[in-house]
This record gives sequence, structure tokens and C-alpha cells, in this order.
Amino acid sequence: MREALFRRLNQERWQRYETAGSEMAQNPDELAARFVALTDDLAYAQTFYPESDTTTYLNRLAGRQHQALYRNRPEPRGRFARFWLREVPLVLSQHQRELRWALLITLLSACIGALSAAYDETFVRVVLGDDYVNRTLDNIHRGDPMAIYKSMDETPMFLAITFNNVRVALLAFALGISAGLGTTYMLFYNGVMLGAFQFFFYRQQVLVAALLSIWIHGTLEISSIVVAGGAGYILAKGILFPGTFTRTEALRRAARAGLKVAVGTVPLFVIAGFLESFVTRHTEMPLPVSLAIIGTSAAFIGWYYVWLPRQVRSQGLAPAEPPTV
Repeated sequence: MREALFRRLNQERWQRYETAGSEMAQNPDELAARFVALTDDLAYAQTFYPESDTTTYLNRLAGRQHQALYRNRPEPRGRFARFWLREVPLVLSQHQRELRWALLITLLSACIGALSAAYDETFVRVVLGDDYVNRTLDNIHRGDPMAIYKSMDETPMFLAITFNNVRVALLAFALGISAGLGTTYMLFYNGVMLGAFQFFFYRQQVLVAALLSIWIHGTLEISSIVVAGGAGYILAKGILFPGTFTRTEALRRAARAGLKVAVGTVPLFVIAGFLESFVTRHTEMPLPVSLAIIGTSAAFIGWYYVWLPRQVRSQGLAPAEPPTV
């Protein structure tokens, strides 16, 4: 992009930053968003017009915004709550496309798993293992299809499941460094397992009982795996599409954003592990209780990963998009 065009596209916004009055000075979130946008512009100008007046001007304006930000921003209170209620939703609002890709791949993989299990009865054994299938068939014949969740003491089961799920999530994020191929494999594998798993219970004519038990913890668990996959795609995007930044800088930014999203799934995995270990085993629980737990989990996922990011963006907390070549 020529410097004159770069200035023309952004001059009006820069002037607004210069003339912002006392009202804006009282809004630290807006100041922070403007500072981020200015530093993006400055990085672009330093890369392509290092000796120009535009770069000098942006450097001076960014310095003033920095001073205004830290002069007016109060000492943060509730830093923990802010991370979960502002910072993570802000990143989510900027990367909805990556999350949608992760969801789409998981759903398609689940369909592939279900179709494979439908056309090949041995496929479930390949995916889930003979031991699991044989034990579950025995439980079904004894009239308790979900008895496998009662086969281990609660606390060791909780620790093992939670550790494994967090490991899978962080691995799905970290594999984004492979340009997303590793993340895609993780989502595909888990999606195929999910589809084959559900069809197995359908074939045994106990699907309803399985759904009412498994999705007590599965609603949070599967959703979190999808989100972790989205974090991996955020990382991959920094490698594949650096935009106006150097690839190293784009990767650094993407890694920071993706890590926030991945870390954001950890509490959900803890809750899902608790539900799977301490609650799912109670297969005799009343139907309204099962539906209430599943419905509450689904409502939370919709609120946190869909509604809240949109609210954060609509409040103007998301920084402006950086200029593109």
C-alpha cells in the first residue's frame, strides 16, 4: 500500500484519537482499544515507511495515547474476573471464523464416524477398543448401559479425566503450529470417536439412556474441545496469514490470543470432569434433573461463546482492524 493511500484510509480515525475529550479519557477500555489500534498502525508504518513523517506522527500519537491510558486507568480490581469476562470474550469476538471452522470439522467428523459405524460393525471396536465395547455390551445386557462410569472411584477418576482433557485441549492448540494440520487431526479423531460412540448406543437401542447420561458431562467437554481446536486455528492463522505484520510478529500475537482461548477452556474441563466422575454415574437420576444439567451447560456455552463475545464487540471494546496491503 502506498503511503498516501495508507494516510487517506486512516487519517480521519487518527484525528478522532487526537481530539478525544474528557469523556473518552474516563473510558479506559476505549483508550486501550485505541492504543492497540495505533500500535498496529505504527508497526505497519515502521515496516513500510520507516523514515516518513507518518511514522513520526504515529509514534508521537501512540505515546500520548499510552500516557492517557495509564494515567486514567485505575488499578485493576478483579483481575481474575476481568480475564474471563472481558479478555477471553474479546479474543473470541475477533476469531469467530476459526471457532466455526473447528465446529464444522468436528460435526463432519462425527457424521463420518456414525456412517462408518453404520456400514461396518467392527469400526466401533477399532475406534473405542475391544475392552470398552465388550464391557459396555455386558452392561447393556445387564440393564445398566452406563455402568462403566461406576467402575472407578470418584476422585481418581476425576483427576485422570480432567488431566487428560486439559492435555488434549492444550495439544489441540499447540498443534496449530503445524499450520493447523495437527489441530485438524485432533478434531477429526475426536469427532469420529463421538459419532461412532453415539451410533453404537443407537444400534444397541439404548441411545436415549446414553444421551441422558453422557451429555451431562459431554456438553461442556465436547464444546471445550471444539473451542480448543479453534484456538489451534488462531495460532495457524498467524503462521499462514500474517497480514501486515512480519510472520514472527503475527505468530507471537496469534499465540497470545490462542493461548487465552485455550486456557479459557480449563475451568470447563474441570467442571466436566467433576460431572463425569461424580454425577454421570448416577444413571437412576430423574429425567428432569438430567435435562436440567444438560440444558444449563448448553445455555452457558451459548452465553459465553456466542452471546458474550458479541456483547463485548458491540460495546466497542474490540480494536479496529489493522490496515491491509
